Amino acid sequence: MSWIYLVIAGLLEVAWAATMKSTQGFTKLYPSLLTLGLMGVSFYLLGLAMRDLPVSTSYAVWVGIGAVGTALVGFYILGEPRGALRMISIGLIVLGVIGLRLAERG
Repeated sequence: MSWIYLVIAGLLEVAWAATMKSTQGFTKLYPSLLTLGLMGVSFYLLGLAMRDLPVSTSYAVWVGIGAVGTALVGFYILGEPRGALRMISIGLIVLGVIGLRLAERG
């Protein structure tokens, strides 16, 4: 169950990172409340995952999901530039997250 919490927490990190731009520096009330709510739930689920998983694994996987997911949102939804080096770098993050997952099984 901890891995499920962790994956959902990472996906919520993507959501709050993507909505943060619409807060315009937290000057817009409703986008700010949405972003803060998503942050709160993401952190809560991360905390639940950390009850059973090591901090190093939990945090690295959470950040990895958030970084990769947010980059993909930027590329494919927000039209941000995506070059070969960026895509390779994101692939390396994905490999790192997979490696951490495999390490937990061993």
